[in-house]
Order: sequence, then structure tokens, then C-alpha cells
Amino acid sequence: MPDAPLAAAPSRPLLPLAIAAPASAAAGLVLTTAFPALAWWPMVFVAVPLALVCLVGRRTWSAFLVGFAFGAAFFFVNLSFTARYLGPVPWIALSMLEALLTAACAILIALAYRWVPRVLPNAWGRLVVLPVVVAGLWTLREEVLGTFPYGGFPWGRIGVTQSNGPLADVASWVGMSGLSFLVVLVCAAAIEYVRLGRWRDLRAAVPTVVALVLLIAPPQFATTDAGSIRVGAVQGNGPAGYFDQRGPNDILRAQVEATRPLIGEDMDVLLWPEGGIDSDPTQNEATAGVLDTLADRIGAPLLVSAVTQRGAEYFNSSLLWEDGADNPVDTYDKRHPVPFGEYVPDRWLYRNFAPDLIDLIQREYTPGTSSPMFDVNGVGVGLAICFDVIYDDVIWEGAQAGAEVYMFQTNNADFRGTDENLQQLAFARMRAIETGRSVVNLSTVGTSQVIAPDGTTIDGLPADEAGQMLTDVPLRTGLTPAVVLGPWVKALLAWGSVVALLGFGLAMAIRRRSAARSTTPPSAGTGAAHSTTPAPEGTGVVDV
Repeated sequence: MPDAPLAAAPSRPLLPLAIAAPASAAAGLVLTTAFPALAWWPMVFVAVPLALVCLVGRRTWSAFLVGFAFGAAFFFVNLSFTARYLGPVPWIALSMLEALLTAACAILIALAYRWVPRVLPNAWGRLVVLPVVVAGLWTLREEVLGTFPYGGFPWGRIGVTQSNGPLADVASWVGMSGLSFLVVLVCAAAIEYVRLGRWRDLRAAVPTVVALVLLIAPPQFATTDAGSIRVGAVQGNGPAGYFDQRGPNDILRAQVEATRPLIGEDMDVLLWPEGGIDSDPTQNEATAGVLDTLADRIGAPLLVSAVTQRGAEYFNSSLLWEDGADNPVDTYDKRHPVPFGEYVPDRWLYRNFAPDLIDLIQREYTPGTSSPMFDVNGVGVGLAICFDVIYDDVIWEGAQAGAEVYMFQTNNADFRGTDENLQQLAFARMRAIETGRSVVNLSTVGTSQVIAPDGTTIDGLPADEAGQMLTDVPLRTGLTPAVVLGPWVKALLAWGSVVALLGFGLAMAIRRRSAARSTTPPSAGTGAAHSTTPAPEGTGVVDV
């Protein structure tokens, strides 16, 4: 790779603001096509470079505007399912928040494009360091959106777009954040290669090629075969939506009816989805009796879900129910209840803006603290309830606790007719690849699938139809590097890029101060000697 100093990168933007803002919005719209239902995974390699080019050379407020245009275009489309039942207010509020956070992080990327080439104007800085910092800052944006505010909402990550493509295997090594980083790294490195224009010097293409190899070459990390478990999974398609018309126990009745074809079949566990039971079986003896009878007739443990109450607190719970046992045998409570869906943070504040919507949410779900793993007759079953699946910590903790298979319970009834269930299914598929374990992703209303450790579909049920699956699901042991090193990879990529950017900012400040001092003539009366000898031609006070 050439190491001679390069001309400083132009300080002016590559695109005027009048073009960059709509182009950035177009990039956001293009990125939505990489997500389900379209799932055109190669489109990230169009959307990401276009978004980055629009930020090159921008100053703070124009970078904010360009970043906001990208974020608004992407999230208003990607999160449109949130308006399905509750109307435009939650959709606009969430999309605007995500867009504003995206805009704030866009400023950091613009600063990287201004500072790094000035501090490191050689080939190493332009072709290697700058793309690494930019990709890290993009990953930081995903981390910020996934943690702030109120626990964040890590939806729309670049890594998820690759769930049905050939690049997903690398997630087993570096996790979804690492996959996002590598995708953006390839795009950012290619941009710098093109900007430098050294087409005849093949060494200049080495960083882009290396990044591409890191993204494409690694096979999925191999976990160890541990046999199989026969799972009965039932999608009742009951009236489980928030506004669905229903009577007492209609959802339970739908689940029982859809389960009847499995009675008499040999299985190791029967799985029901989130929201598959109308009442709390830990408080309601009639409901508990139904589960007891079912466990007896099935001849296997039940893994069901219900809203449970302990004292004054409510939980969205997974329950392990066994015939003749002191039930429930084990309980997992949803780790990440959805803000403004399952509880209202700062209710006193937000009720002032939308009292009718806020008052719809009467029960406040408490976040769970128990381990997301059940021991089902000697088999470790990892758990996640609905949007738990989008949070890394729940999935990684389940694997570290001994999960050999995952069983995800969800209820997509509030989003019928949208692609929300397919986007969530893409997360489930990425979790299978990332952890090297099978996933049974079961919804009350669909789409439900059994996913192999390599991400392929073993079995499935269509949306909006009652049905059941009886599937021999592979078991795996052993931890992937993504599970072991995932938190460190996220911290290094995201927060390491912030430290690097601050370092370049400090170097720029020192340079400016040094330049200002060197160009300031000595003041009269300081005792400095004043030579009357003319300076040699071609030199001046800035020559050192």
C-alpha cells in the first residue's frame, strides 16, 4: 500500500446540501428494501455508501440535517407497523426519536471525515484508519439506539439485513454488531479508494479487499451436535390483539383446539406462544386445571406464556408446566418490557401530551431478573419473549447458562397485515446463526418457524392460520466467539471509535494552536531581536 503523504482531503462537501439532504433520504429509503418483507440484502451496499458520501465534508448543522433526512426516511418506513392499531402518534414519536438520535450520531461521522485525513493525510490514514473509525461510529449509533432511552430499541440494525444472505455466517464470530461494522467498513473503505483515484496502484485497493474478505470468507463457527428434541408447537390464531373482540378464555380455547391434533403424538415438550393464555394460571385454578389436564394427556412438559401477578407487580412470563408437579416448575419473566406498550415510563409527563393513548395501558409490566433458560428434562432451553429477541444480552445469557436450543414466544396480533412479524423472524434467524443453535420461533398468529443452527428453515406455519408443528429440532452445545466475546466486541467497536475520534479532535486542536503561535509575530517590547536581513526567497514565518 502506498505510504507517501497524500494531498489533504478537500474540506468542502462532496455534495451541496441541496443535493445531499434528498440523497441521504433516498439512502434511508433504499435501506428499508434490505429488510423484510422485501429482504433485498445487497441493497445495504447501495444505501450505506450513499449515506456516507452525503456526510463527507459536512459541518455540524448540515451533518445533523443530512443525518436526520436519512434517519427519518428509514425509520418512518421501517417502523410503520407501529401505527397499525394505535394510530400515527406512537409511530411519529418513535420514528422522530430514532431519526434525531441518528442525526446526532451523523455529526460524529462528519467530524471523522474532517479530522482523520488532516491528522493522518497518508495512505494508511485515508484508506485504513478513516474507514475503521467511520464504521465504528456507525456501530456506535446502533448501540445508542439500542440502549437509550428507556432501554432503547435495537431495531433496524444493518446486521439483520443479512439474515437471508451469504454474509450472515460471520455473525457467529463477531455478533450482529460486528457484522454491521464489517458491512460499513467495506463501504467506507471503497469510498476512500474511489476518492483517491489511484486506479493503477493496486496496493490502494488492499484495505477494501481485506475488509471484503473478512466479511465473506469466514464460515459459520461450528458448535457441537448434541442430538435432538421433539417439539410440538401450536399457533392458535386466537383473538390475541389488544383491540380484538373476545370473551373470557377465548385465546386459551383457541390454543387448546389447535393442540388437539398433537394429543397422542410422541414429543418432548409442547410449546405455546406469548399471549396464549388469557388468565394467570398461578392465580386462576380453572386455568391451572386446563394446563394440568393437557400436560397429562400430552405426556410431556408444557412451555406456555401468560401475564402473572406477584404482589402488586405484573410480569410477562414464560412458565414451565409439568404433570403432577408443583407448578409452575420454573418461570422466566420478560427482561425488556416494551416502553409505551407494556409499561409507561414517566407516565405523569407523557399523559399531558396523549392522555387517551397513555390511559390505554393500564398494567405496568415489571422487568424480569431470572435466567432466560429452562432445564426441560435435561435439555437446556433458551428463552426470549417477543421483543426480547432483539436484545443481545438475553440471547447471550441463555447460551452461557447452558441453552442447547432456543424457544422464542411472541404475539404479533397487534401488527396483523404488516411486515413486523417477518422483521422479527429475521432477528430469530440471525440469533440461530450467531449462537449456532436451533430456534423455534412461535407466534400466536404467525409467522412461526423452526430454524436450524445454520439459519435454514426446518418447519413453518403461515400467518393468520391456526396450526401445529411436530418437529425434531437439532440440539447444539459449545459457545460461539460471538457469545463469548460479544460484549467486548460491541464496546471496542462503538466506544473505541469515540475514543479515537476524541484523539483526532485533540490532535486537530493542538495543530491549530501550534499554527496560531507560529504565525503570530513577536510583540514590541518583548526583547525579541528584529533582523533587517531579508528572508530567503520561498520562505516565510510559517516555514519551520
